[in-house]
Amino acid sequence: MTNDEFYIKRCIELAEKALGKTYPNPLVGSVIVHNERIIGEGFHKKSGEPHAEINAINSIKKEDQDLIPESTIYVSLEPCSHFGKTPPCALKIKELGFKKVVIGAMDSHDKVNGKGKKIITDAGIEAVSGILEDQCRQLNKRFFTYHEKKRPFIILKWAQSSDAFMDKDFKPYQISNALSKQFVHQLRSEEHAILVGKNTALHDNPNLTVREIEGRNPIRILIDFNLEVPDDAHIYNNDAETIILNSIKTSENRNLKFIKTDRENSINHLLGRLYELQIQSVIIEGGRFTLQQFIDQNLWDEAIIFKNPSLILENGTKAPEFNFNYQKTGYLRDTEVSFYRNESLD
Repeated sequence: MTNDEFYIKRCIELAEKALGKTYPNPLVGSVIVHNERIIGEGFHKKSGEPHAEINAINSIKKEDQDLIPESTIYVSLEPCSHFGKTPPCALKIKELGFKKVVIGAMDSHDKVNGKGKKIITDAGIEAVSGILEDQCRQLNKRFFTYHEKKRPFIILKWAQSSDAFMDKDFKPYQISNALSKQFVHQLRSEEHAILVGKNTALHDNPNLTVREIEGRNPIRILIDFNLEVPDDAHIYNNDAETIILNSIKTSENRNLKFIKTDRENSINHLLGRLYELQIQSVIIEGGRFTLQQFIDQNLWDEAIIFKNPSLILENGTKAPEFNFNYQKTGYLRDTEVSFYRNESLD
């Protein structure tokens, strides 16, 4: 591993600390190095707050600030070049006159896309990019999918028995264990939104919130074309922002947002709506009908399947047909967890 790779790896480690907290912004970490000594480091903590480079600059001790013109600033993603909620980082780097800038991945967002690096090189500062690029892109797989494919990053998730049923006799049944539930709530806290269809809302009456761990609640999304889910369902409570995609009305009330959408080609229309709402990632939690639509249209990026190998249910809702090879598998006590990646989209 080269020195540049070592410091970009540290940028990635820093950025990961804010997983789930920066939407719609990307995860970014930054490290400032003088003669192989880290004199400053930081990461972007939350949308609207200072970016990683600014936090790294602000972390430099007073006695080290005169070292900036002889220092290299490392950043996992190309410094921004536009005025948003905060000023452009590329201009700050130019103003302080760093000796060199090392970038992990370039930013494909229309407002940046090479402009940040150009500001830096036009100022006569050496700039290198593409260091641990694959790892930096993986860190921001949600951000890159959203901007490059014009849709959210899609994660499919469900639990099934060893004989591939999602419930018992079409009634809710606890398939996975308490540890799996904690894992799922951690997953929810990291993703931007969570989606279910009408049948799951009626059948299971889920909260779709984070309760087993400390973390932010995802935006809840309900597909309910005819608005059949009753007002007293858990998904309508005040615990999280909720979007109801339907074919009847567009309105807003407290934390509820009703958005009228087209029933024809509904999955593509739905993803278009979520793109317009700047939702970068979504967990599809069911039920079978909704999950199968995403699978059949090959509109998924990752899938996580929880399986109880010792549980036989014999009758109920069958799990989706999903004939892919898992990337890795592990166990949460007696629950088998398989992780899949849609390599056909790479």
